[in-house]
Amino acid sequence: MTPGEVSANPSPTPDGTAWPEGLTVLLTDYERHLTAERDLSKHSVRAYLGDIADLLDHLIRLGHNDLSGLDIRALRSWLAKQQSLGKSRSTMSRRATAARVFTAWAHRTGRIATDPGALLASPRPHKSLPGVLNLTDTRAVLDAAAVAADDGSPVGLRDLAIMELLYATGIRVGELCSLDIDDIDTSRRVVRVFGKGRKERSVPYGVPAAKALDCWLTEARPQLARTGSGPAVFLGARGGRIDQRAVRRLVHERIAVVEAPDLSPHGLRHTAATHLLEGGADLRSVQELLGHASLATTQIYTHVSTDRLRKAYEQAHPRA
Repeated sequence: MTPGEVSANPSPTPDGTAWPEGLTVLLTDYERHLTAERDLSKHSVRAYLGDIADLLDHLIRLGHNDLSGLDIRALRSWLAKQQSLGKSRSTMSRRATAARVFTAWAHRTGRIATDPGALLASPRPHKSLPGVLNLTDTRAVLDAAAVAADDGSPVGLRDLAIMELLYATGIRVGELCSLDIDDIDTSRRVVRVFGKGRKERSVPYGVPAAKALDCWLTEARPQLARTGSGPAVFLGARGGRIDQRAVRRLVHERIAVVEAPDLSPHGLRHTAATHLLEGGADLRSVQELLGHASLATTQIYTHVSTDRLRKAYEQAHPRA
């Protein structure tokens, strides 16, 4: 792999020549580590490699053709450069994390004597509150999907099953598209999901999703299946595994029909988490269902439960 393959806009070295071979090999080794050892998704690998390619390019511009100049000053100057370019706090935080992961690996594998990333503070990202649908809009969206499936077309029945399952489980769009037939336990109404880092979890789903899924699998999917369709649960119009872009387009279209606030499939994930908390689910349970590695990630949804908490306060507190 070359720097140009991991960065959309690769920077040349200061004198316009190619990267030093040692850094190119280093980046290839790091890609192998992220892919084979950490089993990260293609998207995550691409993001990490792009950030580290930019960091290594910064080292070259500082006059270093290897990792000998990779210290805390170099890391801070790299981040300062990002800030001067107007990068967002979220981007800055992500790049600081990428640097720490990289330097820890480089130190652990003997490529550098110390780990400068351990001294690097992470800029606090700006946590924007996720957009969600209220219960009324959610019902309207799912009802619209059901109406569209009334003609019995395989695509309509598939789309209904997708919408119901996304909302019922809160799984990511990539996780939904990766589902195989064996991942669905219809008797227990549980779906097996492989999330980030290929971490496996089981997520339950309710009766409406079960009915839509059963109708899709028994009546509609056989009509779209072709030789080579494989075990994919959801198929595209040509019989192959459905693409994430098709699912995103579907969600936007179904929401637009009822003129609710526009959301992506990830917005349905936010909506599912919000409604679980509003219904009384505890944070730990929601964390497990969503597959969050950290409880702090799940806590962002607690803001939407303010109304429920206020009602409980008014009912219970003597001075409310």
